[in-house]
Amino acid sequence: MVEVARAGRADIDWLVREDASSGEAWVSRCVALGEYLLAWQAGEIVGFLRFSRFWGRVPYMEMIRVLPEHRRSGVGTALFLAWEEAMRGDGARLLMTSSECDESRPQDWHCRNGFCETGAIELPGLQSVPEVFFVKRIA
Repeated sequence: MVEVARAGRADIDWLVREDASSGEAWVSRCVALGEYLLAWQAGEIVGFLRFSRFWGRVPYMEMIRVLPEHRRSGVGTALFLAWEEAMRGDGARLLMTSSECDESRPQDWHCRNGFCETGAIELPGLQSVPEVFFVKRIA
């Protein structure tokens, strides 16, 4: 059984290690703002979802990661559904996410979870391929 809860200060070391590209300052900031959800199984953290708000309003799923040995077991879906419900509870009507255009598995996952492609942008110097954006209406 997967349990999902907001991350707390006690989870920062784990998040810094597992969300390594973010760095401790950013992880701490996101934890303080309640922008991490953690998935737990048998008393251990097995995944996380990090989000923010696009334009300060639209919930934007920045990263979802499940530890390799727990993938394809419903952990990612549990994280996503908990986030969607929390955002709906906050009054959101639309969700956003994205992936690089050459990442077919994440794009398939987004589509299976109700997202539709809405456009792409190129970020020269930051990424070698365009970023594809997805939206999902929840209201």
